Amino acid sequence: MPRPAAPAAAPVAAAVPEDEDDGLIEIPSPIVGTFYRKPAPDADNFADVGTVVSEETVVCIIEAMKVMNEIKAEVKGVIKKILVDDATPVQYGQPLFLVEPK
Repeated sequence: MPRPAAPAAAPVAAAVPEDEDDGLIEIPSPIVGTFYRKPAPDADNFADVGTVVSEETVVCIIEAMKVMNEIKAEVKGVIKKILVDDATPVQYGQPLFLVEPK
């Protein structure tokens, strides 16, 4: 009985695409707590994708032990990605946002 032909090898990609996050700066969590994008349930978000921020711009709140801690961008640029869902726990040093520096 004849054997079936072996499948052809998959072609190798000609070029590896650049990482879309290259050159972006992380805004990390300075504390352990719960991440909130807005100051109150009926309020607007502090920052969204496309928001222009400066070093002093508040981008979120992290609640730790019933204390609401405002987190500032500490960088000048444009928010490109939000890496954490609203009302979720975060760890110290966990990236929260990616910013394109300006």
